[in-house]
Amino acid sequence: MDAVTDEKPWPDTIHAGECEQHEPLVRRVLAPNPSPYTFTGTQTWLVGAGRDVAVIDPGPTGSGMSIGDPPDANGTGHVDAILRAVEGRRVAAILCTHTHRDHSPAARPLKEATGAPIVGCAPLALSDDGPRADSAFDPDYAPDRVLADGERVAGDGWTLEAVATPGHTSNHLCFALVESGALFTGDHVMAWSTSVVSPPDGDMAAYMASLQKLYERDDRVYYPAHGPAVAKPKQLVRGMLGHRRQRERQILRELEQGVRVVPDMVSHMYKGLDPRLTGAAGRSVLAHLLDLEARGRVLRDGDAWSLAA
Repeated sequence: MDAVTDEKPWPDTIHAGECEQHEPLVRRVLAPNPSPYTFTGTQTWLVGAGRDVAVIDPGPTGSGMSIGDPPDANGTGHVDAILRAVEGRRVAAILCTHTHRDHSPAARPLKEATGAPIVGCAPLALSDDGPRADSAFDPDYAPDRVLADGERVAGDGWTLEAVATPGHTSNHLCFALVESGALFTGDHVMAWSTSVVSPPDGDMAAYMASLQKLYERDDRVYYPAHGPAVAKPKQLVRGMLGHRRQRERQILRELEQGVRVVPDMVSHMYKGLDPRLTGAAGRSVLAHLLDLEARGRVLRDGDAWSLAA
């Protein structure tokens, strides 16, 4: 389905706070915020094996936790876990892929603890009318430097390049690790689920264009903010593009059959869906409809939709 998946349980936080090595320049610290939208939790990525490191997506604090603010496996908070993982090294930069509350709020206390600048995506404070209480926007995000597409941040033995990927949010960035061919994909591409695209900030046309942009790259592996690493990026992205096009065709068939409102489309298109996830599925259907409207394929009358003549 388009928003999230409930085919697997969202695991407990037994590994939260532990630092795991994924390749010589890449380690992961898992935040203790598992949920239907975050899977095992937000994955904070540490880049660098020398004198300094970069921290990507420092994660949530307090109300950004989907299950409160629990301790991790070591009995402390997520920022403390990051500090343990970088002990002995300087934090050169704190990078955020986007400003949902399960990604960027911990940048502030981490900056206070280390003095490192916050860089990456642009600030965005938007009233989100979608269903994702765990991922509302972070209105207090204040970067020291905003990265444009192709701009770089470098440290001892590592270089990260910003790859603009709007769609999930308008300010979403991925970060390419030049030395190893890895791409940190935030919420844009995940192996366990497709991403929520929730208007008004989420934009399906932009999301599809960003997927195509990644498909044309030659990244070796993806490290998303939620779920496992992606060992075959092109294969996954090709499938995601096809899946979204299939959803669009389903919506057009629903309209052909006289189904006019989003809740009815969701009930027909997402059989057996966990009721907790119907709102998120509806947001993605709405994003498709708005894209179709912009292309002149459908018409809107209040909450009702129809095929264009």
